[in-house]
Amino acid sequence: MPVTGPVVGLISDTHGLLRPEAVRALEGSDLIIHAGDVGTAEILDALRAVAPVVAVRGNVDTGAWASALPTTAVAEMSGTLIYVLHDVNDLDLDPAAAGFGVVVSGHSHKPARAECGGVLYVNPGSAGRRRFKLPVTVARLDLGRVPWRVEFVDLGGPAGRGATGSRS
Repeated sequence: MPVTGPVVGLISDTHGLLRPEAVRALEGSDLIIHAGDVGTAEILDALRAVAPVVAVRGNVDTGAWASALPTTAVAEMSGTLIYVLHDVNDLDLDPAAAGFGVVVSGHSHKPARAECGGVLYVNPGSAGRRRFKLPVTVARLDLGRVPWRVEFVDLGGPAGRGATGSRS
């Protein structure tokens, strides 16, 4: 199905590794959200060459460069408020009551999409080094249609070969 509106590229848990496949998968995004465990400031610089970036600090983001990253952030795209944090278990507000349509998190390395109370929760998975048998993924959120469309992009094997998409 073709993209019908603004696209938010979602990435998390790069842990200092930005795969070329991830950058290609995020091309064409109107905004990129990095949900933490960035690893290095250079990752954010490279993503900013693709689109504006909203990023939060994850538990592995330490040092002077990371102190500038907030632990939570708010993004807005096409009238939709997006709440961003690294670990969804640290969510300390009611997103629906606060007016958020989407919550983006990372940390678990597991790509996931769920809806609860009218709020879409998305974890793009991990785009860094493979952990266990979990896939290496990013996601694309199309806000141009209702219901919103989330596409997970599998970056392939250990070296990030190939890309396939699963949609929901």
